[in-house]
Amino acid sequence: MVLAIGIVATLGGLAVPVIGGPVLGILLGLVVRRLAGSRPGWAPVIRFTSQTVLQAAVVLLGATLSLGEVWRTGLSSLPVLLGTLVVCLLAGSLLGRRLGIDPDIRTLITCGTAICGASAIATISAVIGAKRAAVAYSVTVIFVFNILAALTFPLVGHLLALSPQSFGLWAGTAINDTSSVVAAGTTYGAAAASYAVIVKLTRTVMIVPVAIGQAVLRQRGAIRPTRLVPPFLVLFLVAAGLGTIGVVPHAVTGELKSAALLCTTLAMGAIGLATPLQEIRRAGIRPLALGGSLWVLVAVSSLVLQKVSGLL
Repeated sequence: MVLAIGIVATLGGLAVPVIGGPVLGILLGLVVRRLAGSRPGWAPVIRFTSQTVLQAAVVLLGATLSLGEVWRTGLSSLPVLLGTLVVCLLAGSLLGRRLGIDPDIRTLITCGTAICGASAIATISAVIGAKRAAVAYSVTVIFVFNILAALTFPLVGHLLALSPQSFGLWAGTAINDTSSVVAAGTTYGAAAASYAVIVKLTRTVMIVPVAIGQAVLRQRGAIRPTRLVPPFLVLFLVAAGLGTIGVVPHAVTGELKSAALLCTTLAMGAIGLATPLQEIRRAGIRPLALGGSLWVLVAVSSLVLQKVSGLL
């Protein structure tokens, strides 16, 4: 059942990339759970897929990164990248506490908005041991604002008369998921799309320090190295290093990205399959308000930081 959900969701995500496979995986999993109920025999597969397969997706993602390219682009976009990251993390913590949102949901929505949507949620959830319901709700919230961004960013960009590079930097720092970054950038123009994807790639690397920071914050008592830096994050860095020095051929990058997407979609399908709808309803509308507030804040702060740093 998990494999069937993953395959259908992946194919659906390829047909409608602005939605993406991981979101469809969660939605299909929730529907199947609603129709078929909870099956005790599914538990071991769900547990393996939502944990081990999810971590494998993160490692595969690392192998597709070029740290050299990230370094070159990061130097010019660093003030905006770091600025929006800090603004989102601080605002998410403060606003999430003020709204009384569950700590796991608050952390996942904040990190998903600050870094790279579903990929960040997948990584951080594995680090903090988030509940499946929290992951499902957080990915759904991120999805809502990905769709809005893909539709509205090109329109706003034209109204503000942004150059292709300025729009690419804006989209790369303020839109959560890669599929929506590509959709918005392509609508604005090929040059904007190329720059946006590179900025987004640079932003993805921020998963590592944020994940380690979350591991430190959640640690209680004596700090064990495997808790401070989870093994799959070490493998992520090793894979990124191998990709950078050419051990991972550039020709297979596309296949690795597809494999990472499939693994993430399988994991999200398993999470949806294990999540009762009442758990999501219980979270209420406040997490959605948090996601919307952070989305607007990051979009505005990205433009402000570009203006201040002379990039706009």
